[in-house]
Amino acid sequence: MKLHTKLFIALVLGAALGAALHGSDATWIAAVNVNLLRPIGQLFLRSIFMIVVPMVFSALVIGVYELGKGHDLAGVAGRTLVFTVVLSAMSVLIGLALVNVIRPGERVDLRGAAPAAAGVQAVAANAAAAKSVGDAIVELIPRNPLDSAVRALDGEMLPLMVFAVIFGVAVSATSKGGSGHNVLIRLLEQIFDACMRIVHVAMMFSPVAVFAIIFNTAFTFGTGVFASLSLYVLTVIVGLLLQQFGVYSLLLRLVARRSPLEFFRNCREVYLYAFSTASSNATLPLALEAADTKLRLPPDIARFVLTVGSTANQNGTALFEGITVLFLAQVYGLHLEVGQQIRVMLMSILAGVGTAGVPGGALPMVLIVAQSVGVPAEGMGLILGVDRLLDMCRTTVNVSGDLVIAALVSGRRR
Repeated sequence: MKLHTKLFIALVLGAALGAALHGSDATWIAAVNVNLLRPIGQLFLRSIFMIVVPMVFSALVIGVYELGKGHDLAGVAGRTLVFTVVLSAMSVLIGLALVNVIRPGERVDLRGAAPAAAGVQAVAANAAAAKSVGDAIVELIPRNPLDSAVRALDGEMLPLMVFAVIFGVAVSATSKGGSGHNVLIRLLEQIFDACMRIVHVAMMFSPVAVFAIIFNTAFTFGTGVFASLSLYVLTVIVGLLLQQFGVYSLLLRLVARRSPLEFFRNCREVYLYAFSTASSNATLPLALEAADTKLRLPPDIARFVLTVGSTANQNGTALFEGITVLFLAQVYGLHLEVGQQIRVMLMSILAGVGTAGVPGGALPMVLIVAQSVGVPAEGMGLILGVDRLLDMCRTTVNVSGDLVIAALVSGRRR
């Protein structure tokens, strides 16, 4: 049985069993979940997270070095930026169009969906700690790259990536005219290969881990929380599906000259893993492997686009943020003019660039965008209960977008 089939079976069984046992009075079930299944899922995620920093750094430096040798770094970076902005803009436009047509916020009864005060306070605290635009630009250049590496999974991944790009350019420049293969690059290649070996070992246990993760999610939240927000959840999922099978398919066919169906089939394991973990960072190793072994993308381009994209290209998150802000405005009876909706669109595109590639990383950015157009912070409590499902869905589209952009950028070098 192939891995993607095992992952799918584990996902379905975990969701069905967890939802069925949600609210059960049997204390032993909760004990098994807390003391066995949840630790299994967390151990698996930690085994992936622990190699993300060395893998991201080595992959970016190697990718930039190889691109620099071929004098194509500026071209690849430029095309990556253009496709990222275009895809993010299209995703937000889809989201805003759907929320204006379906208007899910007008059907929510606030009495039946009381905000979760503790969750709102946590999100508000994270949003309050957000940096201004000027500070965010300045802090793209880290004063201490080691400190950024230590805190990479807590929101400092982008400065680490900037350092890796600069370092890669410098290594490429100092190697020009030299003979043989750069010793430092050989060392980084060995680090990258070692990280991928750890991923291969971890993936042997992935079906069990996926079952544990999904069971814990379904057992904890159940399905009742979706009742009053079903139309909102449906709006987000429909938007993500249109982005995945509409926009991505069209660009793959017209620009990359690839079969969308074959492309998506080759990425099945990556999609299932992204859905299960709700983390772009955790899925990055598997995405890199799929790009190399199944999609046959040029390694230098794939390493550059996918590592940068895991933080800087969040199409699904941008769509989610646009829909959520307008949904909350509808819930509170706020009418947003066209100019305000354009502002939401632009802020959602920019917010998607710096969103942490970890579960729940989009929520502080949603609050910032929402408050900019007058939506009360308490409204975040309405969506906290369903965010885990939507996080899993949008992460899948985020990861898929990274792979699609890698294919678009490398189209001419196939």
